[in-house]
Amino acid sequence: MIIYIYKLIFILLFAFIGYNFPPLEGTGPIYGAVWGAAFALALILLTIRIKKTELKYIWSATIGVIGGGLLGFFMFKIFKAIIFHYPSFSLSSQIFFNTFFLFGFPVTGLFIGVLKPNMFSPLNIKEFFRGGSAFTESYLVDTSAIIDGRIVPITLSGFVRGELIITNFVLAELQAIADSNDPIKKVRGKRGLDVIEQLRTSSQISITILNKNISGVKTVDQKIVMLAKDQNFKIITNDINLSRIAKLQDITVLNVNELAYALKPIVYPGEHLNVHIHKIGKEKKQGIAYLEDGTMIVIDEAKNDIGKDLEVEVTSVLQTTSGKMIFGKKL
Repeated sequence: MIIYIYKLIFILLFAFIGYNFPPLEGTGPIYGAVWGAAFALALILLTIRIKKTELKYIWSATIGVIGGGLLGFFMFKIFKAIIFHYPSFSLSSQIFFNTFFLFGFPVTGLFIGVLKPNMFSPLNIKEFFRGGSAFTESYLVDTSAIIDGRIVPITLSGFVRGELIITNFVLAELQAIADSNDPIKKVRGKRGLDVIEQLRTSSQISITILNKNISGVKTVDQKIVMLAKDQNFKIITNDINLSRIAKLQDITVLNVNELAYALKPIVYPGEHLNVHIHKIGKEKKQGIAYLEDGTMIVIDEAKNDIGKDLEVEVTSVLQTTSGKMIFGKKL
């Protein structure tokens, strides 16, 4: 409530100043007060608009205006030097080009800043001066990728370079999962919140918590797809259905599971492996071991070696629709 009193006092103050010192020559005190109140009201409306606008848009728009203004002023000086040596330019032409350089360039910079906010992000500016690749990408991270947790080492390794964006509706979904009565969901939700904290506290990762409302859409996946399409963001997810829907709309998707599958170690027949025998196999005298990525290895004559580490030789590799299975023998 008190903020509205301050705003009213602000308007009345400018009205008082305008009444005593009219801003336009020839206007009376009443019109001066109206002009003063109008200017104050315009500033208040600007602050309301800024409050609803994301910081990166304000930042990029400001940088765009300043950059466009400096470039326009530089071009204006060159134009003035040209017309000094070639006075044949008419007054009309001079006014047109002066307006073009001094007004058109800053406004163009403003439009670029609003339409391409990532272009002037602090991360891109830092990369530019470091000699790295500027204009890095922005990635929307969905709930499944956050709970999975592998997004942290993947980003730290440099495979994903750019800005990670976590929306308010993804945070709300994580909070709902963490508050669930289901103990398994509760653990998953808390793990997701811990992963976000790791991302936020890492100096090597650029992360933005985006407060964005998507009206008319209920599910989180639909909101992510609409936001990514509207803002030209990429999506990081583990959800195969979300991946399919996003790809159908020409949105670039980075699926963590697909990356893990692509990075699975390649094993060839004749190769020697050191493995730990975990349990008995289905057939007689077989032992079961696993690679680090979870691939099963069936070893002949290893039934009596449960709990031991063995060196085995790969005899064959079977690729099925459900995954890869490796067969081997003891050395």
